[in-house]
Amino acid sequence: MRRLNRKKTLNLMKELDAFPKVPESYVQTSASGGTVSLIAFTTMAFLTIMEFMVYRDTWMKYEYEVDKDFTSKLRINIDITVAMKCQYVGADVLDLAETMVASADGLAYEPVIFELSPQQREWQRMLQLIQSRLQEEHSLQDVIFKSAFRSASTALPPREDNSLQPPDACRIHGHLYVNKVAGNFHITVGKAIPHPRGHAHLAALVSHEAYNFSHRIDHLSFGELIPGIINPLDGTEKIASDHNQMFQYFITVVPTKLHTYEISAETHQFSVTERERVINHAAGSHGVSGIFMKYDISSLMVTVTEEHMPFWQFLVRLCGIIGGIFSTTGILHGIGRFIVEIICCRFRLGSYKSISVPLPDGYINNHLPLTTDNGHSQRQNTRQGGQII
Repeated sequence: MRRLNRKKTLNLMKELDAFPKVPESYVQTSASGGTVSLIAFTTMAFLTIMEFMVYRDTWMKYEYEVDKDFTSKLRINIDITVAMKCQYVGADVLDLAETMVASADGLAYEPVIFELSPQQREWQRMLQLIQSRLQEEHSLQDVIFKSAFRSASTALPPREDNSLQPPDACRIHGHLYVNKVAGNFHITVGKAIPHPRGHAHLAALVSHEAYNFSHRIDHLSFGELIPGIINPLDGTEKIASDHNQMFQYFITVVPTKLHTYEISAETHQFSVTERERVINHAAGSHGVSGIFMKYDISSLMVTVTEEHMPFWQFLVRLCGIIGGIFSTTGILHGIGRFIVEIICCRFRLGSYKSISVPLPDGYINNHLPLTTDNGHSQRQNTRQGGQII
């Protein structure tokens, strides 16, 4: 009884077979079919490798929402070198809420040589080259996000030579915490002092001949400091053409949450517009000599997430590639074979020509008429040895 039930089950499963097998004796192979099969298998192998590379790759997904965080502090990371001695310059921040953040809260003044060493100059040249490529190819920013913490540091390397030249510049570096409102970070002549109506700088004791606001921005960023991230002003160098010159940077800061397979951090991106002009009160160009970075906080927050293709989607795409190539090559091979057979049949029919054979008197030609090349019908009968041929 069990064997009978098993046999019935097997017979039922055979009837449900959607892929019937053709006996090998009924299968005919051909050179054209083998060529098409070879092309199909090669194409499938190539597309499978390409699809696997796409599966291994990741991409960045950008989402936008309103920034609801108004109470936290904003960190400003600064590394700027000014071509003036440290006792002549001062840096601080003044925001729209009339809150002043002095440089003593987190910035250090270090006497240095403004001229870079050969190794440092090469580092700056490479950084400026990367900046120019980032402005042309915006998709490179995704590569920088994914390589954060894995790439080399973007900080200026130390001098490799022991120069005996006395320091002629001041490196201002460190970080400050400010309110998340628009503000103005500036470097100008004289140290900042508090004032009931704002703030002021002690610039009266510095000669105008000592003014030189040529500067180099080795690093400027907002938010958490992430190694490997290149910011828009990194590597910027400006040379002043006059003693009384103002450099202005108008910055729009965008809060950014970065989530990759390597890191998860809250940082800030920013865009910048640059402007510089010579202060000449007689010509109507008013202002104060110095370096001014006016920043504003965007109300939108960007969430950047690194995503990966799911494995099931990879399998579906792979099955689509294999099945599509099999079906397409089979259809194309059938169409090509049909066209070749039609052409060959026409050549074969055109190669046969009817031959007119004279018959002796008294014999009747009872054959069906044959079509000749001239379009007429003829009967052909021959008698040899008592037989009609």
